[in-house]
Amino acid sequence: EWDMVTSWPTGAPDVDDSARRIAKRITDLSGGRLNITVHGAGEIVPAFGVFDAVSQGVAQIYHSVPSYWTSKNQAIGLFGSFPFGLTAPEQMGWMYHGGGQALYDEIYAGFGLKGFIAGNSGPQWFGWFRKEINKLDDLRGMRIRSNGFQGEMLRRVGVAVVTLPGGEIFQALQAGTIDAGDFIGPWNDFAFGFHQVAKNYYYPGVGEPSSAEEIVMNVAAYDALPDDLKEIIKTVAMSASEETTTAYDINHAKTLKVLVNEHGVNLLKVPDEILEGLQAATQDMVKDLLNDADPMIAKVMASYATFRNQTADYARYSYAAQMNARTQPFPEA
Repeated sequence: EWDMVTSWPTGAPDVDDSARRIAKRITDLSGGRLNITVHGAGEIVPAFGVFDAVSQGVAQIYHSVPSYWTSKNQAIGLFGSFPFGLTAPEQMGWMYHGGGQALYDEIYAGFGLKGFIAGNSGPQWFGWFRKEINKLDDLRGMRIRSNGFQGEMLRRVGVAVVTLPGGEIFQALQAGTIDAGDFIGPWNDFAFGFHQVAKNYYYPGVGEPSSAEEIVMNVAAYDALPDDLKEIIKTVAMSASEETTTAYDINHAKTLKVLVNEHGVNLLKVPDEILEGLQAATQDMVKDLLNDADPMIAKVMASYATFRNQTADYARYSYAAQMNARTQPFPEA
């Protein structure tokens, strides 16, 4: 009998759904030999308390995102997202074929944890803004909800970054304690009602070109399992990666039309001057991480950067070229 604690309010689309699908699938495939009960944020521990709870054995497994744990070790954030970094399929490519999983295991072992990436929400949005932004100076001093390396990128251009769980963003926007905030994308953001208190929705979310989800276990509990149950957990995580990412893609697309056509949301592209400033801040951040005093941080950043540059170079001729060429909609029946 295992308890899964999550960083998500019960009912939050797809993050809570994904956690529950994973728990049920492990339970079913194990024939009930490993039964997992899911607890939403706040039921046993707060949203940001799941890492410590599982590390300390309060629960056996959690569902969250690596981006939340950069205060534990900055390198952890690279397994979730990085500004101007890997897309969702590229992120999984690094984990499966570029040495990412071995580095992930090495870091988490130091906290008594064992994890697998188990989904990705795909390209994030830059966020919901109460006022329009036109130049880099407009960001200076703004209070923006963010986290992880995206938060660090924003800090470097003068933003006052505020870290909040997803369930607290609406109230903060409504009360004016933050000027803007990002969470995931149209599907989740609509469910949280951000469009009711901020109408300017900015893209692209260069701070998080993708955002991986993870299931992470107490290593003692994991090691006590027989090999077939370990294989079930790994396989369920891999299947969840595909299922969750594709669910986000289609539901984001459907929900975006609702936000624009039924709720008057303004879709705005982040101005080029701001994108250039954010890219320069990111380049400096990469250099700092490559030269970090912690050799583990430098090693993970080096691995990530090498894989990112290789896949980005090829994408110019493959995915990016295809997307840029796909300008006309198909006729529909």
